[in-house]
Amino acid sequence: MNIFAHLIAERLNIAAKNVDGTLALLDEGCTIPFIARYRKERTGGLDEVQIGAISDQYERLKEIQKRKETILKTICDQQKLTPELEKRINETWEPATLEDIYLPYRPKRRTRAQVAREQGLEPLAQLLLMQRERDPERAAERFVKGDVKDAEAALKGAQDIIAEQVSEDERSRQTVRSAFRRQAVITSKVVKAKQDTDEAQKFRDYFDWHEPLRRCSSHRLLAMRRGEAEGILRISISPDDEECVERLKRSLPPFQGAKACRELLEEAVEDGYKRLLKPSIETEFTNLSKEQADDEAIRVFAENLRQLLLSAPLGQKRVMGIDPGFRTGCKVVCLDAQGNLLHHEAIFPHPPVNHRMQATVHVQQMVSDYRIEAIAIGNGTASRETRAFIEDTIKSLPSPAGEGSGVRLFVVSEDGASVYSASKTAREEFPDEDVTVRGAVSIGRRLMDPLAELVKIDPKSIGVGQYQHDVDQTKLKQQLDQTVMSCVNSVGVNLNTASTHLLQYVSGLGPALANNIVDYRRENGAFTSRAQLKKVPRLGPAAFEQCAGFLRIPGAKNPLDNSAVHPESYKIVEQMAADQGCTVADLISDKDRRKAIDLKRYVTSEVGLPTLTDILKELEKPGRDPREQIEEFEFAKGIETVDDLEEGMELPGIVTNITNFGAFVDIGVHQDGLVHVSQMANKYVKDPNQVVKLHQHVRVRVLEVDRRRGRISLSMKGLN
Repeated sequence: MNIFAHLIAERLNIAAKNVDGTLALLDEGCTIPFIARYRKERTGGLDEVQIGAISDQYERLKEIQKRKETILKTICDQQKLTPELEKRINETWEPATLEDIYLPYRPKRRTRAQVAREQGLEPLAQLLLMQRERDPERAAERFVKGDVKDAEAALKGAQDIIAEQVSEDERSRQTVRSAFRRQAVITSKVVKAKQDTDEAQKFRDYFDWHEPLRRCSSHRLLAMRRGEAEGILRISISPDDEECVERLKRSLPPFQGAKACRELLEEAVEDGYKRLLKPSIETEFTNLSKEQADDEAIRVFAENLRQLLLSAPLGQKRVMGIDPGFRTGCKVVCLDAQGNLLHHEAIFPHPPVNHRMQATVHVQQMVSDYRIEAIAIGNGTASRETRAFIEDTIKSLPSPAGEGSGVRLFVVSEDGASVYSASKTAREEFPDEDVTVRGAVSIGRRLMDPLAELVKIDPKSIGVGQYQHDVDQTKLKQQLDQTVMSCVNSVGVNLNTASTHLLQYVSGLGPALANNIVDYRRENGAFTSRAQLKKVPRLGPAAFEQCAGFLRIPGAKNPLDNSAVHPESYKIVEQMAADQGCTVADLISDKDRRKAIDLKRYVTSEVGLPTLTDILKELEKPGRDPREQIEEFEFAKGIETVDDLEEGMELPGIVTNITNFGAFVDIGVHQDGLVHVSQMANKYVKDPNQVVKLHQHVRVRVLEVDRRRGRISLSMKGLN
């Protein structure tokens, strides 16, 4: 069994054998989606979240193991490594405890205590600790020599040694760490010189703020840290200093009657706490609280990204994409059902140009010429006005393409479209078009398949997180990439239409193999079977095993090639069909034949009931898209700016972002409103994700409009 399996099993409360099976698969290079979907027998049916947690713990423990090796080597080189110390280090898996053990041996710059030791004052420090000297100053005179000018300097040096010993003592550190954990308060104060500046106003809530650190939410801590980084706030974390010092004094050797020695000792303890120990533990808790806040912010961002990527697709329809604007006009593109650009032009239906009639004629002509089935309008500047114009334009289309023509109208999030339009990817796709055309294409394609289009954009630019530039960027990228991979593989990918960017997130592929697949497709035509993947350069057996089950081939000769059934299980399905006296296609189309299958007959040492159950479910709806159906939405008529809002109004809205403290909702006034978590339902809500999802259509009530700060407070109580 893997040496880390029991540790991880204990931390995550998962059976050790399931953890061990998962670690073995990870070591074999299997991806999390592949393990969760196709190796349930070896993991005990763990899901992606559990497997991801095991993977994270595994990486942490491997890092700690590396750190231990460095520590052991350093202490060994100092010839101070005893069998007891080595055993203790090997048995320790808590980073803070490990560093406490190492602290006395860790190479450090020249400290006051080190200087005192070089001056020969360590014996004097020991005399003070023994507390037997009635006149410590007289005892100190014996150490006056060289750089030690007098008894006072000698005593001060001895106190420096004791202060450092206190700060490096394991029990002392645990005492102070425990106090920080129980009672530390985080305090935020405004820098007086910045108090009245405009940039400081967004941090006004934290000009004079304090609360227990253990209760400080992720978003508040990150807001304060951002204010600190911008030089507007000063942040400190502190426990009850007096209590900490008193507890440290109680850990001194018992009082031996030498009052003067005791006083010097207690002064050293207080100095060690304030100068060395407290700053060290404060830094530790500053880093720890920031790490925890980062993890929570990243978790929220990843969940929002998951919901956005899995937004309902319109599917393969002929779409008109519109990037709305006033002065520069609206950029219009027409796309075929595969998302290819057929036509583009600019129209100017709004002020200051006001060519409304001409724009109407052009839009109607494009709808007719390119047989447009749906229209996607970006949700940025001039979105509401453009929607109203398009609605009027569609209504006035001549029969049979009038109101009953079936042309559907949708407003689509523009977040990240400008990033895509200026990217290398967009330039490669549309080398002859400018950024405005590329942006409109992105808007149109997002309606058809949000997942396929959004994978082309850095997730940080999509706009569904908070403080994404303040958190650990390596962790953020890793988590968001993992989220994108999870979404892509849960939906499945059409092998013959997927872009390089979509393919690279398929389990086992990556950028190089994704490029090779597209190149092979371009040279040899569409894939007709999954088996053809083995002919793609550098796509070996391991990569094929990882990717094949997530790739779909609509219309393939073998219907299983358009399903989530892995090629390694084709023989099982074929045997099921043979036992029922039919073909695989018949098995898929005939519910009664599937019901007659006794799965226990097909259990082997490698394939158990979990896999067989998944196969049967997939045969019911092969290649089924797990995403929901898209819904049309319309904002309230006549409510277009913040000035149109009044307290008490009830309005339709779209959830645009979800945080730990609530959800932001677009109500069509170019400024999202906040539904605080306390206003989400007529009951206590711990997690906003339990109530709303990204892009959900909701009804809200206006509670307050703060025009100066640009804030709109909303409520959902009793409305949904």
